[in-house]
Parts: sequence; structure tokens; C-alpha cells
Amino acid sequence: MSRGSAAAPKGKKKGVTFIVDCTKPVEDKIMDIASLEKFLQEKIKVGGKAGALGDTVTVTREKNKISVSSDSDFSKRYLKYLTKKYLKKHNVRDWLRVIASNKDRSVYELRYFNIAENEGEEED
Repeated sequence: MSRGSAAAPKGKKKGVTFIVDCTKPVEDKIMDIASLEKFLQEKIKVGGKAGALGDTVTVTREKNKISVSSDSDFSKRYLKYLTKKYLKKHNVRDWLRVIASNKDRSVYELRYFNIAENEGEEED
């Protein structure tokens, strides 16, 4: 009765594709999607080395969306971490947040914080 001896490791998936939807900030010209694509290509680590994507991980851009495809293990949480790191580096982390889409869980969206709700409370 050994526990988990035949089970696959949890947390990481094989052959996955994740999408980062940057539609709203790009339309408002707050950020440049090409710089996010370049940042991800430089910072994603494969085999402990950053920038050495090889054939296992591909980062592509389609209009206002960035697609990250992986043949090997790749964590969705790691993609969120790198996206947040990019936002912090470009000083837009105070206005934007990274949220998983309600419709498709393999999609992250960049959305604005709801500032209008907080303004009503401060006027008291």
C-alpha cells in the first residue's frame, strides 16, 4: 500500500498551450505587446537556463494575444509569475492585474483594477 507510487507527478502538465490576452492595455496604449513577447522569450527557464527555449517551448504573438506552447512540463502559475514581473518592471502593476479567464482556464487576461468602487468610499 505505498501511496502515489504509480501516480503521475501533480502540478505540471505535458503538451500544454497557455494564452495571455493583453487586449485592453494594448488598445489603451499602456503597454507594448512586442516587449512582453520578448520578455517572456528571455526569461522563461528551460532546464534551469533562462532564454534557452529550444524546441520545447514556443512563444508566439497573434494581434493582442501571446501564446506559450510547451511540449514538456510547464506550469501555468509560472507564466502568471513572469507576466506580473513584466508589469512590475514597466511600472503598470498598480493598474493592471493578471486573472484567469472565466470561459477558458488556459487563458490569462490583463484587466484593470476597479478603481471606481474605491473612489465612492473615499468621498465620505
